[in-house]
Amino acid sequence: MASYKGAYSNEQSLNFIIPIMVILFLGIIYVMTQRSGSGFVSFILIGAAAITMFYWVRVLKKITKDQKPLYTAREQETKNWVYDLIRGEGEFVFVAEVPGPEDKIAVRLIDGILYIRGSGGFSKEVPIEGSIQMQIFDFKYRNGVLTLRIK
Repeated sequence: MASYKGAYSNEQSLNFIIPIMVILFLGIIYVMTQRSGSGFVSFILIGAAAITMFYWVRVLKKITKDQKPLYTAREQETKNWVYDLIRGEGEFVFVAEVPGPEDKIAVRLIDGILYIRGSGGFSKEVPIEGSIQMQIFDFKYRNGVLTLRIK
């Protein structure tokens, strides 16, 4: 299954919008200078348009910097969560990294689905085929690694 690793950032959007704004302002300046016959009025209009353009470019850059990224580190960590499920004769061994101290880890096996909860709002559901009548036999948690033996 292919996955898309990159995220479309606001800076890429900004790199597209700024040239369009510049072209739009130049067009407006051109039309305004063609309508006015005086050179002094044209100079003032060009200066006002240039100042306005620089102001809006700065505002747009500030807006894109203030927005939070598409995926936070926490969401990205949750999406990339990896576990090992080893099937043996009449048993399973489940190994995964789960955040939190041992007293905050909660694990349940209900109707073939392993429910795991850790600290910081971490929770996962892992379906385990063929474990409907099984129970968690052994629970170990060391250095952030959860190891379960299901029989």
